[in-house]
Amino acid sequence: MGTPLGDFIRAKRDNTRPEDLGLPAHERRRAPGLRRTELAARARISVEYLTRIEQGRDRNPSDPVVNALADALSLDAAERAHLRYLSKISGGACAGHVRPAPPDRTVRPATRQILELLEPGVAFVTNRLGDVLAHTDSFALVMSDTGLLDAEQPNVTRYVFTHPRAGATFIDWHQVADEQVFSLWLGPSTESFEWFTADFAPVAGAEFTRRLHRHLPPPRVPLTMNHPRADRLRWNRETLELPAPDAQQLVIWLPADEATAAAVDQLRHRPQRTALRAV
Repeated sequence: MGTPLGDFIRAKRDNTRPEDLGLPAHERRRAPGLRRTELAARARISVEYLTRIEQGRDRNPSDPVVNALADALSLDAAERAHLRYLSKISGGACAGHVRPAPPDRTVRPATRQILELLEPGVAFVTNRLGDVLAHTDSFALVMSDTGLLDAEQPNVTRYVFTHPRAGATFIDWHQVADEQVFSLWLGPSTESFEWFTADFAPVAGAEFTRRLHRHLPPPRVPLTMNHPRADRLRWNRETLELPAPDAQQLVIWLPADEATAAAVDQLRHRPQRTALRAV
């Protein structure tokens, strides 16, 4: 059985062009990407050792080895941070444990006050599993009629992979899907990740499981969506980590163009304004 660390290294190796690392590109290759022999040579470790790491037979490579692999793959800062994170959780990936409970959904009063201050901005509180824990009125307006907030406990990840309207809502559906799955790996605990994926993977299907073992950080790009009453909206997104015990994030959507700002302003002039809602 593989590990998150081994899956990431193998995925990154398969997606790295040899010519980007100064290696001959004209050689005949049975598969795209780097060969194990090439990566091992660049990291100055044996091919056999690299194979054990990729296959999950070695779950505790030292920090120097992890750093050497990061250098050999020319990882950027975000990818290096993710590699270090995976190296920590992979060491205990096979340890037995009692089935954990879902993460706490409580939103602190201070966080709710921040949301109030952000009105009429488009913002919500979430966690790495994708739960929508609280939101501003404007977020409700933007997501109205999309189906996201119809659930008793709204969850963006579940919405993206299981709701029939998700593909029409998010124009760049594949980008959003990549972001949601990658975010699972950044959760505060392996237990929460395993609790969510064990229940969700059978429902979400192949699109979810195929991404689950990719481990490649998606690029930061604007979010583009279709709104039932405002046509196309484009957002720049900022994510602020809340204090560690919360294990939550405050996400703010900022209009990426004047057309989006004008469309949202029109939505806000609806006759009835709902109250701040905690989910």
